[in-house]
Amino acid sequence: MAALTLNLNSISNLSRSQFRQIAIDNPDMKLERNKAGNLIIMAPTGGETGSFNFDLSGQLYLWNLNNQAGKAFDSSTGFELPAGGDRSPDVAWITLDKWEALTPEERRGFLPLCPDFAVELMSRSDSWVQTQRLAPVGFPDAKSETRQTKMVEYMESGCRLGWLLDPKGKRAAIYRMGKPPELLTAPESLSGEDVLPGFVLDARFLWS
Repeated sequence: MAALTLNLNSISNLSRSQFRQIAIDNPDMKLERNKAGNLIIMAPTGGETGSFNFDLSGQLYLWNLNNQAGKAFDSSTGFELPAGGDRSPDVAWITLDKWEALTPEERRGFLPLCPDFAVELMSRSDSWVQTQRLAPVGFPDAKSETRQTKMVEYMESGCRLGWLLDPKGKRAAIYRMGKPPELLTAPESLSGEDVLPGFVLDARFLWS
């Protein structure tokens, strides 16, 4: 199911501190806040998407376990992005230096930084259209706020590498800092490049 975006501007522009309190008061709900101050209610994932996300996270976990270069996070982790949004990528990773610079209190709460690496995995209910106004490769429809807009916010906040994965359409958009996204069709593998040196995702499970 697609996420529900609530525009609260007629009442109040939802601040970061207000969002944090709403999230604390509703621990059983997955909530996000975009940089415009809108509250986003995320629907639970379906079985297929959940399985894809588990496989993807597992491959990153094994690489990180062997390299000990940073900290990896699942989809329940909140990030307070410098660009203004409060987001939860499906998979995220930060360098060990960033993690060690956080105080114990910061580690326990929403992390006050942007991931170095972020992944958004589209479900079958998300749509993807060619939109030349946004980029020459192809992005989710503007109505699918939860994916394309999130990727833009990550990159604006300093994310170095992002993957937007569309199993239904068998395609992936690769986001790199300061560059237009690159569209790949059913790639067999995806490289962590210089952000995750040596990490190569076997992506064939996404397209089968």
